[in-house]
Amino acid sequence: MLSQLFISFIAMLPCAAQALQIADLPVTAASPPALPSAPTPAADLLEDNSSPLILEVALALAEKNSPRLHMAAARSARAAGAVTTAKAYTNPQMEFFGGHQDARDVPFPAVTGGLQHYAVYQTVEIPSERDSRKRVSDLARVSSEFALASERLAVVANVKHAFYGVLRRKEEIVHAQENLSLVEDLRRRVEVEVRVGEKGRLELTRAEAELARANFILRSAQIELANSIAVLRVAIAAPGDKDLDPLGSLEPAIQLQPLPELREAVLSKHPVMEQSRTDVQEAEATLKHQRSLRLPQPVFYGEYEHQPDLTFWRAGVTIPLPIWDRRRGQIQEATASIRESSAARDQRQLEILSALERAYEQYQLADQQVKSLQAGSLHEAESAVDAAQSAYHFGERGIVEVLDAQRVLQSVRGDLLDAQYARQSALTDLEELGAITPGGRP
Repeated sequence: MLSQLFISFIAMLPCAAQALQIADLPVTAASPPALPSAPTPAADLLEDNSSPLILEVALALAEKNSPRLHMAAARSARAAGAVTTAKAYTNPQMEFFGGHQDARDVPFPAVTGGLQHYAVYQTVEIPSERDSRKRVSDLARVSSEFALASERLAVVANVKHAFYGVLRRKEEIVHAQENLSLVEDLRRRVEVEVRVGEKGRLELTRAEAELARANFILRSAQIELANSIAVLRVAIAAPGDKDLDPLGSLEPAIQLQPLPELREAVLSKHPVMEQSRTDVQEAEATLKHQRSLRLPQPVFYGEYEHQPDLTFWRAGVTIPLPIWDRRRGQIQEATASIRESSAARDQRQLEILSALERAYEQYQLADQQVKSLQAGSLHEAESAVDAAQSAYHFGERGIVEVLDAQRVLQSVRGDLLDAQYARQSALTDLEELGAITPGGRP
């Protein structure tokens, strides 16, 4: 009968411990936004090595293969596992002893026989400590999800920078090839004129020097293209056997909202800022948790013992006394972590604002340069080349004037190309900062 009572007592301990807990406290941190995902193209585009690489496919490859995203997702999963750990109850402990009892030669001897001893222990958690522990883990999970969203924005921005960088180098090669073709044609004309005696040998020397220069420019552009493709391969984590032939165009120009409005939107919605604010809340919750740990957690126990001549059971409670260790060091560490998290939040805010202002000004200036070059300088340079070539054919100008006009045209084309891709780079940075949505919408 007593053994059955003891077994019933053991079964009731976990239920009693659970009954002492209170409901979970809700996490007040902002929930992370839905993580933006790259458009999913057809599966055959991802696997076809011969098809051109468009931006959507590049983003899908990065989403699938990027180690950075895999690490961020793993950290988020680890934080979710920590939440489960924080919600777990303390397991009971059970012990059993067995032995043998011998009677002694005394006036009142005991009974010889076997001894059996059973005991169980259950720690009952303090409700405030359990709640604060779960709150810390919940905030850590939210912070990791914001970190994942921020990492995805950074990966998308890196892919776009690398993708448009390849397009830029391909455009430079096209310009260099056009320049080379023009110089080769001019050199053939000069060679014929030198042979028939219409031009001096110096004209041919100048043409050959310009041809060597054009060839050097083309080879340099090809080297830059190879480097940019290597950067793109890393950005999208493309397999080594996949041929990368990016194909696309620049995004159209947009009208940006005033900088103060963008600044307010970025500070309120960017995952980095949300993560920083959540980290501060997590540090505050950690301080509360360390303070709650100062309260001693009672341990209930029950035991049953069987002797040859008697049986008995007992129940009791053990309470540790916080005399020597009152967790002062842990509380000081948690307090310092709050200051550290607050300083990190302020630093990230400064960095975000600085990056926003830099990208905003770069976009405005680059857009003005593009419009100015397209409206005036480019047409003037092209007209100058046409005029110099016509004058050269009629013998009114020498080869020097034609080459000078061609150099000016190449310089203007290079300036326009630089301005266009500087504008695109600024647009990508603004997307990463959350000032505009992908696709150029403010």
